[in-house]
Amino acid sequence: MTRIVVFLLALLAAFPALAAETLSEGQVLRGAFVQERFLKGFQAPLKSEGRFALAPGRGLIWHTETPFAVTTVMSPAGLVQEVKGNETMRLPAARLPFMSKLYTMLGGALTGDWKALEDMFAVERGGGADAWTLHLTPRRADDPTMPIRAIDVRGGRFVDEVEIVKPDGDRDRLTFRDQVLKAEPTTADEAALLASASRP
Repeated sequence: MTRIVVFLLALLAAFPALAAETLSEGQVLRGAFVQERFLKGFQAPLKSEGRFALAPGRGLIWHTETPFAVTTVMSPAGLVQEVKGNETMRLPAARLPFMSKLYTMLGGALTGDWKALEDMFAVERGGGADAWTLHLTPRRADDPTMPIRAIDVRGGRFVDEVEIVKPDGDRDRLTFRDQVLKAEPTTADEAALLASASRP
């Protein structure tokens, strides 16, 4: 459970700034990612790669392709994880009290409302429109539902890289590439995954 909670926090923290141009309903942002986990006791980072699709107001589909195929879908209703089409975990938002707060932060930032983000984090901005940075630190460092010490984000039109530092010094780095924003419906497979994650 703790690993999923930290993953969820890291992932949702990564996406508030994902588009310099804000997203709106009816659009879908797709791209590829590399996630590296730097853990104490390991000489090299643990690396995973895959693709994502983000549909504002509906949810986020996160397909890890290597080293293992896992699909994680987050919606306002909660989190669902599948392996080879079989559901392996379902966490309703009611079981993760902080999830609705973080999802509100995500949704607000994507539509250009940064208030929710700034309520939770102190935000330092740098750079310009083509090459900007954000440094986020939790306003309540003692909040047990926010096991993050700092988040650093850099990007241009979209977010290029996010680094999440945890209180024990471990860190995750998410690198994004091949991002495409289109005003089009989700695919049939994406719609089915989002509908599954929206069930109670």
